Order: sequence, then C-alpha cells, then structure tokens
Amino acid sequence: MPATELLIRNARVVRPDGPPSDSPEPLDIAISGDTIDAIGPNLPVDDRTRVIDANGLLAFPGVVDAHQHWGIYRDLAADTESESRACAQGGVTTSLTYMRTGRYYLNRGGSYRDFVPEVLDRMAGRSQVDYGLHLAPMTAEHIDEIPYLVEEFGIASFKIFMFYGGHGLHGRSSDQAEFLMIPPTERYDLAHFEFVMRGIQRAREKYGDHISLSLHCETAEIMAAYTALVEQDSTQTGLRAYSASRPAHSEGLAITMASYLAHETGLANINLLHLSSEKAVAAALTMAEAFPNVNFRREVTISHLLADVDTAHSIGGKVNPPLRERADVEALWRHLLAGEIDWVVSDHACCRAEQKFGADRDDVFLARSGFGGAEYLLPGLVGEGRKRGLSLQRIAELTAANPARRYGLNRKGHLAAGYDADVVLVDPVARWTVRAADSESAQEYTPFEGFEMNASVTDVFLRGIHIVRKGQLQGPAHGRYLRRGPDGS
Repeated sequence: MPATELLIRNARVVRPDGPPSDSPEPLDIAISGDTIDAIGPNLPVDDRTRVIDANGLLAFPGVVDAHQHWGIYRDLAADTESESRACAQGGVTTSLTYMRTGRYYLNRGGSYRDFVPEVLDRMAGRSQVDYGLHLAPMTAEHIDEIPYLVEEFGIASFKIFMFYGGHGLHGRSSDQAEFLMIPPTERYDLAHFEFVMRGIQRAREKYGDHISLSLHCETAEIMAAYTALVEQDSTQTGLRAYSASRPAHSEGLAITMASYLAHETGLANINLLHLSSEKAVAAALTMAEAFPNVNFRREVTISHLLADVDTAHSIGGKVNPPLRERADVEALWRHLLAGEIDWVVSDHACCRAEQKFGADRDDVFLARSGFGGAEYLLPGLVGEGRKRGLSLQRIAELTAANPARRYGLNRKGHLAAGYDADVVLVDPVARWTVRAADSESAQEYTPFEGFEMNASVTDVFLRGIHIVRKGQLQGPAHGRYLRRGPDGS
C-alpha cells in the first residue's frame, strides 16, 4: 500500500453495504492521491501524513446526483461555475447533467458531433465537482450518432422527454419543430421514442449493459386538455393549479406506454425519472410486474419528498412534474421506506428570479419551470429520513451507490479501498434554516425558504482534495469530466 497522504481520523463511516446502524463505529479513512487506500480503526501514519479529525461526524460517500440541468437557463460556463459550487456545498461530488439540442441550453440544433465538444469546452476547468453528461436524442441523426457518443465521449445514458410530443418546457407549445429545433419533416412522438429505444438497444448489444435510457413520463395530450380546463377555473391558483394542469394520471399513462415500448424493443435498462405521485409509482411497480424482462429503476427528487403545493415558498416551486398534495408526498415516503425507490436526486436547474417569474409574479403559468436544490439533497434526506426510520446505510445507497452503479461510475458511490476518495462529513444533529442568501447557487430564491433542516454538511473531499472545510468552499475548481464505459470512470 502506498504511503498515506491524508488520514481522516475518527469518522463514523456509512457504507451502503454495511450493517444497518444509527451510530456506525468510528474509523479512519486512509487516502493516497485520489484513491481510498484503507478504512479501519487506528490506521498508521507517518510524519508526511496530513491528519484531519472528523470528531465523530458521519462520513458518507460523496453524493452522485444523477439528475441535474446545468446551463438550461444561463450561460453554461457561468452555470457550471456557480451550480457546481452549490453541489459541493451540499456534499454532491459527482453531477450527471442532462443536455439536449433545441431551445434553452446552447439554443441550437444540429448534430451532437458538433454540439458535445462545445458543451465540454464551456464546462472545462470550471466545475468544483466531477461531472458527466446524459443526452437526449431529438432527431433521427442523433439516434445514428449514439455509437459515436459512446465511443468518443463515454456517454452511456440517454433521455426521452415524453411530454415534448405536444408541450413546451413551461406549457403548451404551438410549434414543436421550432421549440425543439428539429427538421420540419420529423416528429418528436411515440414513434420517435420507439426508434430511440431501438438505437440504444443496438448500442447495449455492442458496448455493454452499462448503457441505459431515462424517461420523463408525462402525457402531452392529457396535459394540454387539463391546462385549458384549469385556466378557465378561477378557483385554482398557484402551485395547486399547476399540479392540476399536469395531473398524476398523466404520469401513470406515460409510464405505461414507455414500459410497453421498452418491452417491445427489448431495451432492458429503463430509468423512470422524478416520480411525483402515488399514481406514478403505482404505475411503475405495475409495469415492473408486467414486464420482468425490463430492468426498471425508479427515481424521486428531494423536492417531491420535502415540499408540497402548500408548503413550497411561492410559485418559485414550479417544476415538471409538479409538486403535489401532501398525500402524494407521504406516498413517496412509504414507497421509499419499502425499498421501492432506487435513488434520490435534486433535479437541480438554476433559474434566476428575473427568468423564473413573468410580468405577473402570481401567475404560475407564466413562470418558468425548475429550480435549484442540490445543496439540500443530502441534509434534507438525512434529517427527514432519519425521523421516518430511514437507515443511514439506505441513505448512502439512495444518494451514491445505486446511481453510481446504474450509470457506469464504478469508482464512485462507496467508501472502500480502490474507490475515489469522495468523502462527505455530516453533522446529524445540526439545526439550521434554509435561506436562499446562504446558497452558493446563482439563484436568488428557493422554494425551500424557511424550511428547518436537521443535518448539515461540514466538510467535503473530492478525490482526496478538501473542497469544503467547515461549510466553506476552498480553492479553485478541481472537477473532471467523467467518461463512462464498461469498466467505469
């Protein structure tokens, strides 16, 4: 074993595969370069070893936040800088961010052969945390490019936005081709989704099982009809109106259609994103029984676990799919505690106030969709989860091990010898109040404003580099782009 360069002493190490315990035993974590060398009691050091005393804090594997949207509303370079700082602040050491052609992001169409190099160039040298890309094939050309994207850039995960079949990002869209910047001869519809699945299945057969497809499951036709109804009903306003305009059965129907297409195309690796309701999870579980040949994964966001249409702070809580009633929040927790959810994410999408709110700050249909939240993911899940009986080990699975395994990040997600030294120290008894002004994000508001948190991130190590010390970011950006292949990054 190489000489230990850094030793984190007296940390209560939380391992996803460890025995359930509310108080893991204090251990030492020995790190050389960017890798964990050993974990155990009273590990030896010499005069060259830098020793940091964790003072009995919990040590989690760095969070693998598998669902973010850097650059969706702002310049990608600037967003990478600021939003990666928010990630680090919350213990996220790996961000997987969704990208596509069309309006927002780079505001351009065309080939991914040209698009992806520009994306990576804008992000290079600016991120505080390690990062990777998911891509959405929007055109037939993009489907043909999937093998090139796997080989050239190590991109192993792709996405379909089902509601774009007839809806824009924030509501109804009268010109799909213009919004998506696709050729007028093409349609972004169920047939295209089928062809995307077939293209990804061909890639899986050639390159391996680490390749998967993620789906945003909402049904455009249902949402368009219900939006028209809700807009005529003056009794419904704010986030409750927005939830009613995108009803939960729209999620369930989309999940059912997508699942059958996965079965039909033989595509085994399907990730059902940000399930927001009891109906959505019920449909996902039903489809898993109906199609056991499909290896489904189910995702929820920290927003849908912590906030509802009444508790979120103003229409800044507009997001797709919407925040729901408290009954749906409780249903998500029941499924989470029953082991039926595979990972928890932030769906972080920085949207500054002047972009978020329209001329009428009370009209939810004029507001843009999405908000940041990576800085609250781990503290929120530890604090609320422990109150509900969620074990520390299960939190480590949900935030690190499970998404790392699914997305081909074989050096991430665990605290064990041979893994990247991504370590997060958490104070599980800290009490603090969420204030947007305290966030490293460029977003000036948060739907979590005033929420009471019951755990805090104190220190973060990215590949052994101490990037957050006592809650404060340290030094320059050290994040690297992660290529994902059969052997991981």
